[in-house]
Amino acid sequence: MSTPPDAFPLAAPPFAGASRRAPIDAAFAWLRLGWLLFTGNPGVWIGIAVLFIVAMLGLSIVPLVGQLAANLLLPVFIAGLLTACRRTADGEMPAIADLFAGFRQDTGPLILLGVLFMLGMFLIGAIVFVLAGGSLASALAVGRPAGFGLAFGGLMVAALLWLVLSAPLLMAICFAPALVSFHAMAPLPALKASFSACLKNAPVFLVFGLLTLVLAFFAALPAGLGFLVLGPVLAGATYAAYRDIFIGA
Repeated sequence: MSTPPDAFPLAAPPFAGASRRAPIDAAFAWLRLGWLLFTGNPGVWIGIAVLFIVAMLGLSIVPLVGQLAANLLLPVFIAGLLTACRRTADGEMPAIADLFAGFRQDTGPLILLGVLFMLGMFLIGAIVFVLAGGSLASALAVGRPAGFGLAFGGLMVAALLWLVLSAPLLMAICFAPALVSFHAMAPLPALKASFSACLKNAPVFLVFGLLTLVLAFFAALPAGLGFLVLGPVLAGATYAAYRDIFIGA
């Protein structure tokens, strides 16, 4: 008797993080979808935003290890936010407890993402200090008023240098929590796939970044309370971008 060809089906290949180029106007669609996800259940989303802010601030103010813990756990919380976005997009009811979904699954790889992100930030800070810290200290030593002008210039150079160096790291971490949490990708391949996707879509992310800056300005006006809305909207927009860019997501 011959064996049916489908008796031993091959396992589906693992998700490789393949991505595509999105149109430049996709940034508007991502934000619109983020808004729709938020308005689907605004009370729960505001609760998630409040809990996230309280958790991160609570960790950050702990002496010595607080900021370290906040950096390590940031991808875990981001995975929780994206889980709530996925449930909402699938027509389910999101829950405040979704914020802690990363503590129930793939916690180790997500924390490793936090370790790699933290090491990258430390490296960038060290480079900025070496390249700009010496000139800044010399400017302050000159005294006023010329020294203050040189110090301000040094601060601007340091800020620009930090922005340039941190951009690749932020590109790498952007989608990595989603790739680890939703597709069980290892941290390093997830970082590589996220960086590649962001680099491929640099124009649309530039538009997205400019729109986010404008929205953040208005969110900050009512004593910062607007971020309780903008935060969930940006989480939803990030989820929409992930679904739009990654093939087979």
